[in-house]
Amino acid sequence: MYFLSRRWKPNKWPFYILVGLESPLTVALLALFGIASPNLYRTKLWQDGADNGFNSSPSTGLYAAANYRPYTTPKVWSQFITDYNVVISVLSMFILLVKSVMYILHVFPPVLSVLVHALLIALYTVSVDYQSSSDTTDPKHPQRGPPWYITKSCSVTKNKSLVGYCEQAKASFAATCAMLGVFIIYFGFALWSCFPSKQQRAEYAETRRLKAEKWTKFESVEDPTTGEHTGYPMPDTPGVQGSLNPMTPRTQAFNTLGGTKDLPLRNHFSAPRLPNSPTFTMTSPEQQRSPLSLGFIDRVGSDVQAGKSPEIGHSPVPAAPHMYFPPPPKTSKK
Repeated sequence: MYFLSRRWKPNKWPFYILVGLESPLTVALLALFGIASPNLYRTKLWQDGADNGFNSSPSTGLYAAANYRPYTTPKVWSQFITDYNVVISVLSMFILLVKSVMYILHVFPPVLSVLVHALLIALYTVSVDYQSSSDTTDPKHPQRGPPWYITKSCSVTKNKSLVGYCEQAKASFAATCAMLGVFIIYFGFALWSCFPSKQQRAEYAETRRLKAEKWTKFESVEDPTTGEHTGYPMPDTPGVQGSLNPMTPRTQAFNTLGGTKDLPLRNHFSAPRLPNSPTFTMTSPEQQRSPLSLGFIDRVGSDVQAGKSPEIGHSPVPAAPHMYFPPPPKTSKK
């Protein structure tokens, strides 16, 4: 019984639609995160939010170090999230190209899709969490939710030259959330396709039945009277006659020339007297001669005098001398 399906359902079009949604988002994230790397506007937006009183100041870490106080950069303003976003965008582009080709070649089953998109969901969940994290390092200006460029309009900036950077940061967060949603749909669609439907179960059962019947024909013998398959077929092993006497080329040659069905040496060791070796005649046809060969004219004339019709290329076969095979030795070593 198959517990996991290897085919997508209901058809291939949902996967192509999801790929069509993922492709522009991947390109957009790759461009936005690449532009923001390594630190194009992160510190500037951080400082502008501090000027407006929305969050802490980038100089908070310097005051903490001067006063020997522990300080940790907020996750939303850290260098880690900028580099992390670039890495996952490049990885997403690679996975998109590979899985599209594998799906076209029918080597991207739903089970593998579940694993791949579960990994992508975890990666993008971390990215969304870092981009929307809070900043409470400054007790006077705590930020207890997402940063100001997400929750507020970009027009509130004190430095109007940062409006474009604010919009880019806002678009990056929106595209990251949209990509996470696409991957969740991927995951749900693949997980649903892992469980076969009734029609797929019937097709699997029929395929297994046909495969079993094919191997049964090779493993059993059909009774001609009843039509049932019983036992295993005996292989036609050359050289075995009656499953008793092994027939080798030497034995077959002795039997053919001597006219016996047993080995010649068996009578020697079982009978008190030696058997006479059988004699036989070996003949070979004479090669055809051409009219230009010596003796051809004389032979044709003799055939005409004897009343025979001459046949060009044929000559009478002379009797071959008898060949004698000596008997086996009288004594033998066991």
